[in-house]
Amino acid sequence: MSNGAHATPIVRLAPAKLNLTLAVIGRRADGFHDLHSVFVLLALADRLSLAIAAGAGRTGQHDTLHVRGHDAGPVADNLVLRAIAAARAAVGEGPGRPATLPLAARLEKVIPVAAGLGGGSSDAAAALDGALEAWGAELDPDRRASAALAIGSDVPFFLAGSASIVEGRGERTTPLVGVQGQPGVLLVTPRVALRTPDVFAVFAATRGHGDGSIRMTSEHLAQELARGLSAADLIARAGVMASANDLLSAALLVEPGLVGVKRALARTVGRVVGLTGSGPTLWTLYPSLAEAESAAVVVRAAVEAGTVPSLGGGPPSIIATTIHTGHT
Repeated sequence: MSNGAHATPIVRLAPAKLNLTLAVIGRRADGFHDLHSVFVLLALADRLSLAIAAGAGRTGQHDTLHVRGHDAGPVADNLVLRAIAAARAAVGEGPGRPATLPLAARLEKVIPVAAGLGGGSSDAAAALDGALEAWGAELDPDRRASAALAIGSDVPFFLAGSASIVEGRGERTTPLVGVQGQPGVLLVTPRVALRTPDVFAVFAATRGHGDGSIRMTSEHLAQELARGLSAADLIARAGVMASANDLLSAALLVEPGLVGVKRALARTVGRVVGLTGSGPTLWTLYPSLAEAESAAVVVRAAVEAGTVPSLGGGPPSIIATTIHTGHT
């Protein structure tokens, strides 16, 4: 470990993710499910800054977090604070270890919450990495990975910082070359919160096992992305990818209103519509950001006209972004 805490704030971007595929392999003895999923990063990102708290070292001081933007729930439950605590525990105390002083964190929340986009996990990965830099601390890869997984299943992926195969419950990540170019993505997130445990519970009760063809699709796409895939070739596979989500039917059972939104969205944009993770965010792919932005205008008009229904008492979040490759 190295010493020397940073006097200036540490800033991290925390990108959203998109599941291009999601195959459920089986249930584990620990209650989690083994997965095979292809994750890509999006340009859509939260912004986290961390700094040593003013007057750090005084008795009774603790880490603080101020959140702006989307309501992420009670601050005390935020994964950013949990990640800072996990980083502190991993560094430990004693001679030769840097002082893990209290941190003041500010989070600009842009990614919709509880949407299947991994915003909370991405914030946590940014906080874990940023806290270590703020303290001037280092962890070996195994300890970093263990700390990340203890926070949440998707956190190791965000620490990896690239398109990846994600396996197990998230502890195994294999980097991929990914997509060549930056295809546009339209994200439509209805105002309903789908809890991942609820979706998995319905999946277990109604199906209990994944579809072998979805696993094959996921593995085949991973092989292609390991070599690199052009934006055009990725878009040509949109129909296959949109069907390659073992949690899709369970998510539609948990929130039946998503069926109508998904169908109406497909009619409005004239493209295949997929679901990321356990939802409720729906996605469509475009050759460029400009085309995704144009589609967003059309969808907003359709929502206002009522041809794309709103759920949860308000219009959906409609965001145009791009698939991003490389480190943030």
